[in-house]
Amino acid sequence: MKDRSSLRRDALTLLALLGVTLVVARWGSEFVLSLTLTCLMYIALSSSWALFCGTTRYLSLATAAFFGIGAYTSAIVLAQVWWLSAVALGALFAAAVAVVMGAAVLHLRGTYFAVLTFGMTELIRHAITYFEKQVTGTVGRVLVVVPEDDTVYFTVLGLAVLALVTAIVVRRSRFGLALVGIGADEQRAQTLGVNTRLVKIGGFALTAAFAGAVGAAMSVRWTYIDPTTVFNPFIGFQTVLIALIGGAATLWGPLIAAIVFSLLAETLRLQLPQLYMMSLGLLLILCVLYLPGGLASVRWHTVGTWWRTSGRWSKEPHHG
Repeated sequence: MKDRSSLRRDALTLLALLGVTLVVARWGSEFVLSLTLTCLMYIALSSSWALFCGTTRYLSLATAAFFGIGAYTSAIVLAQVWWLSAVALGALFAAAVAVVMGAAVLHLRGTYFAVLTFGMTELIRHAITYFEKQVTGTVGRVLVVVPEDDTVYFTVLGLAVLALVTAIVVRRSRFGLALVGIGADEQRAQTLGVNTRLVKIGGFALTAAFAGAVGAAMSVRWTYIDPTTVFNPFIGFQTVLIALIGGAATLWGPLIAAIVFSLLAETLRLQLPQLYMMSLGLLLILCVLYLPGGLASVRWHTVGTWWRTSGRWSKEPHHG
C-alpha cells in the first residue's frame, strides 16, 4: 500500500513537472525558455547519474565524455539521418563506450575509479582532437543542419522525463535492488547470487546512454562545436555536484538541485563567476555537514531541529 501511494506521488510530481515545462514552452520568453532548457538538461544528466552512482556509490567523472561523444555523433550524422535517429545514435555510441570503459575500470572503487574515469574522459577528448587534426585538417565542426528551437526543447524535455521514469521503474525492479545491494555491500551481494560485474556495467551504460542523448540534443545549440566545448569537464563536475547536493540516493533530489543550480547560474555566473563557484562550494560543504542526504532530505522537522539547536546555543552562557 505504501509503495502504491509513493508511486502515485511520484507520478503526480512528474505530471506537475511536465505541466510547468509545457506552460513555459507556450508562454515563456526566450530567456525563460533558455533557462528551462538548461534546467532540463541537468535534470536528465544528474538523475541518470544518480541512478547508477547514487545507488552503487561509484563516483563517476565520465559524464563529460559521454556528453561529448553524443554531441560529436549528432554533429557528424545529422545531415544524413532524422533528428531523433541522431539523438538515438548519440545514446548508443556513448553506451558502447561505457561498456568498454566499465569493463576496464569498474573493478575499482573510490578515488581510483573517480580518477580513472576522469582520465579516460581526457583521453577521449585528446584522441578526438588528434583525429580531427590529422584526418579532417581542422579542430571542430560547423553545424549546418539544425532543427527548430522548439524541437530541441521538447527533445530535452522528453529525455528529462524519460530519465525520471527510468529511475522510478529501476528503483522498483530487481535490477535496482541489485544496484542498491552493490552500494550497501558488494561482496555480500555476490554471495547472494548477484552478477555484480554485469549489473555495474549495465547501470554504467544506462547512465552513459542518457548523457550521450542529451549531448546529441544539446549540440545543435552551438553553431560550431569542438572537443574543448563538448568535452568540458565542468559539465561533468556540475552534474556530480547537482546530484550530491540534491541527494544522489533520492529520486527527486537531483531535480530540486538542478532547478536551484540553473537559477544560480543565470543569476551569478555571467556577472559574478567567482561568486557562483563559491556558492557551489558552500552548498556542497553545507550539505556534507548538515544534510548528508541532500536537499531532498529537508523536512519541516529538520528545520525545526536546526531552529531548536540554534536557540539552545544562543542561550548558553559564553565565557570569553
